[in-house]
Amino acid sequence: MHDPDLPPRLRLLLEGLSAEQLPITYQQAAEALGLAPPRTIQRVALALEALMREDVANHRPLIAALVVSRRGDLPRQGFFELAVELGRFPAAPALQEPAYREELETVLGEKR
Repeated sequence: MHDPDLPPRLRLLLEGLSAEQLPITYQQAAEALGLAPPRTIQRVALALEALMREDVANHRPLIAALVVSRRGDLPRQGFFELAVELGRFPAAPALQEPAYREELETVLGEKR
């Protein structure tokens, strides 16, 4: 279920939120975008992956860092895997969370 309009809509949503409202969960993003089941979280994740590819190609911070799992304060594993694949994060798992925290601060810093 590929929705080519979803990544730009998600970017607009994330850009429109204040630093105080961030990060948001995948579920919150799905609800804000008005997505209906099935696979709402998967669709958000695929849109975030598209945004990550765009951001790397355009030498921008990863706006996808603003979306986290409700089980904690980190994105899902797919975020880290793609960030490594795109050359943005180190391959060593122990270094990925610090790299994420730095990326998040960079993105939030642009909103302040």
